[in-house]
Amino acid sequence: MEYEGLIYRIEDGIARLTFNRPEKLNAFTPSMYMTLIEIFEDVAMNEDARVLVVTGTGRAFCVGADVKTLEEGFAGKERAARTDSGKILTLLLQKMSKPVIAAINGVTAGGGFEIACASDIRIASEKATFSSIFVRRGLLPTLGGTYFLPRLIGIDRACELIWTGDLIDAREAERIGLVTRVVPHDELEAATGELAEKLVKGPPLAISRAKEAIYKGLSMDLESAVHDVLREVAVLGQTEDHREAVNAFLQKRAPVFKGR
Repeated sequence: MEYEGLIYRIEDGIARLTFNRPEKLNAFTPSMYMTLIEIFEDVAMNEDARVLVVTGTGRAFCVGADVKTLEEGFAGKERAARTDSGKILTLLLQKMSKPVIAAINGVTAGGGFEIACASDIRIASEKATFSSIFVRRGLLPTLGGTYFLPRLIGIDRACELIWTGDLIDAREAERIGLVTRVVPHDELEAATGELAEKLVKGPPLAISRAKEAIYKGLSMDLESAVHDVLREVAVLGQTEDHREAVNAFLQKRAPVFKGR
């Protein structure tokens, strides 16, 4: 399904969202922002989607909001959405119970950079570049960059990238832990698809509970985190997926998980 500047489809358990405004480096407009909210909400609720892959067309992943629309466009309902905690794109990604993979194909800056940071896994093309460019506009990260970056790369490196707005390449991003791994540009789609397919075949209930536990655990002490996980394990132990995993192991076959 195609929208203004976006392509969204679900196939074989994989939801794919593609920024499709290559002539503007996939910068999003106010209406695109609202559509992104709707798409992320649909992925979260859609039983046919087990994994979300986000990528871009052309030579960019996404450079965030179109600067020309910042003042005249992001007003009214759109501006309200950007300040409503339930409608912040990066928060929707983190709260989504399904894995989110960013397939970073090129230039990644501003809000696009933050969407990448909010994804659970980032696979980058060797041609990808990264910049938290807000400071060059006299601003600071608006979609959670000050939250994500210190957790991904440490406080000192986060300060440097946010304060300078400097551009770094894919290998430097990999070195400092900003991306999960870097692959040759023409192998990006295959590498991302292979991981997405592996996750689709996994137990969706266990994966979703693990994602929730990982992010909740960032703000919990060890004892609380362990007790929280043990409660989840007790619940998962009563599911059909757990019984299927045990039976498949005993029968020496691949399990087929149904999310029940």
